Amino acid sequence: MTPGSAVDWDALKEGEERSFEVPDVNRTHFVRYAGASGDFNPIHHDQTFAEKAGLPTVFGVGMWTAGVLSRVASEWFGPESVRRYAVRFATRLWPDDTIHCRGRIERVYEEQGVPHADLALTATNQKGEVLISGAATVRRWSA
Repeated sequence: MTPGSAVDWDALKEGEERSFEVPDVNRTHFVRYAGASGDFNPIHHDQTFAEKAGLPTVFGVGMWTAGVLSRVASEWFGPESVRRYAVRFATRLWPDDTIHCRGRIERVYEEQGVPHADLALTATNQKGEVLISGAATVRRWSA
């Protein structure tokens, strides 16, 4: 079964939620993302550089956190169903933080005979601070 294949579009309800967490984020996460993305800004991996910039330590690349948050829509409905994904960055992700990702169905509707849902998304840290807020639109996908 592929992600999203078990979604019963007729039973979707506004207010329905899905969530997961990524505990103990660490510098290795940041460095792996840098390698995959080609974004080697030293503020995300070089302690000395971060301290010279006035920070206590390195911090996570916002796009990595956005990628983690995107899993809510892609794992719930399947990656092929995601039609739109947008985020707004709010605060930094630090080493040893835990990311709590949550998605909530805000609207279920049909467009050109195809079921769609609009999701509100948030990624918060263990203190409840919003790291990223976002939105996604998903639709029933068929091969």
